[in-house]
Order: sequence, then C-alpha cells, then structure tokens
Amino acid sequence: MPHTALMVTDASIKNDIATSISHIHLMNSLLTKTVHHALFVTSTEVELFATRCGINQAYSKDNISKIIVITDSIHTAKKIFDSDSHPYQLHSIAILCELQEFFNSNLDNSIEFWECPSQLKWRFHHDVDKDSKSFHLTPSYPCKISWDFCKKTNSNNIIKQ
Repeated sequence: MPHTALMVTDASIKNDIATSISHIHLMNSLLTKTVHHALFVTSTEVELFATRCGINQAYSKDNISKIIVITDSIHTAKKIFDSDSHPYQLHSIAILCELQEFFNSNLDNSIEFWECPSQLKWRFHHDVDKDSKSFHLTPSYPCKISWDFCKKTNSNNIIKQ
C-alpha cells in the first residue's frame, strides 16, 4: 500500500545502556532507520521512546495516511492509551500529541499496532531485533554521563571527609 508506513521497533538494554531502534518501511523498502541510546532507563521507557521516534518519523513523511506499528512489546504500546496514572505518562502524552496532529491533518488517517514476538523471526522485525542487540556501547566516563552517579560520588566524598 503506497500510503502506509510500516514502523518496526525494538529495544534492548545491556550494561545499563539502552538501545532503541525503529525502522520505517514504505512499499517494502527501508525508508528511515533511527537509533537512540540512553543510560539507566527501564525497558518500558526504551520501548515507548522507540515507538515515539518511529511515529514521529512516519508522520513526517509525505502522503502517509496509515501507520502500522509492529513491536514485540504490545503490552508497552498499550501504555500509550492508558489513562491511569503511570510513570511513563510523559512518553504517552508526547506520542498522543503526535498522533493528534497526524489524525487532525486528515480525518481518514489511521494507526494499527501489531504484535510480532521476536521468536517468529519475521524478516523486518528480525532485522530490527538484530540491530538492537548488536550495539556494544560502554560509557568511558560514567560520572560525566549519569547524574545519579555524580550525586553518589559527591555523597561518598562528603562522607569520607
């Protein structure tokens, strides 16, 4: 379908470094690939961030009237539409704002969420899954990256004094 963006997302966490990846496909060809890294976040945050980035990328393309989000974490995608109070509401609100713009731009626009477990090894999801697990970043100076680590180091120094 020429006006459908297929968005495939995945995320992984190794050594407290999270990698979130989204691939946008249009007519069976890879159009956009986004990769982001973060420290000390939960897997739910990483999955929601991958979804947020993917929706943003898909929405920004011309003539897209349908977005299909494919994820191995459908329970996380449901958090987007959860109106109860939860720690991931900032991501949910950001995604919903982007979806509101997408739907307001054309009343015929639509979005679907499909679950694709990693063990199925479906070609598009397998590529994203492999990419998310292939990054091996190690922070060279954790004290300069993590605010919590800096606070801990400062507290330890005060206690020692």
